[in-house]
Amino acid sequence: MKIFIGGDHRGFELKADIMVLLKKLGHTVVDMGSYEPGVMCDYPPISYAVASKVAKTKGSRGILACMTGIGHSIAANKIVGAYAALCYSKEAAILSRQHNNANILVLGAKFVKPEEITKIVKVWLVTEFEGGRHLRRLKQIKAIEKTSLFHKKK
Repeated sequence: MKIFIGGDHRGFELKADIMVLLKKLGHTVVDMGSYEPGVMCDYPPISYAVASKVAKTKGSRGILACMTGIGHSIAANKIVGAYAALCYSKEAAILSRQHNNANILVLGAKFVKPEEITKIVKVWLVTEFEGGRHLRRLKQIKAIEKTSLFHKKK
């Protein structure tokens, strides 16, 4: 699977560790930044880069990392077709896929225990969307997207 990954200065080390894991698992990894450890940067451009690529690339996924994950989640979810889920546990990662078909995993380096990262990423990558009643809800989310200001024709 092609995975677009990004992290700001507070998520840089976590991003680097996840990239190693993803490559070991045989995934194609595309690093969307930041590229320099210890150099402060803003997260919205990285969120945008990852979310845009995921929304345009069929069958791909994204992973974003920063201190809390909150900002990345907010920014990434502004992109139509990007469904970013902030997950601090393995259970949340499973449910984000089963119930919400999340295509972007967002992790907060400050709040996710290092020993849990591998478990969260692995389970998120293999968990399938359940469909059923969740499909109905996902369609409702997509209907909301279509009515947003970003889609109104001038």
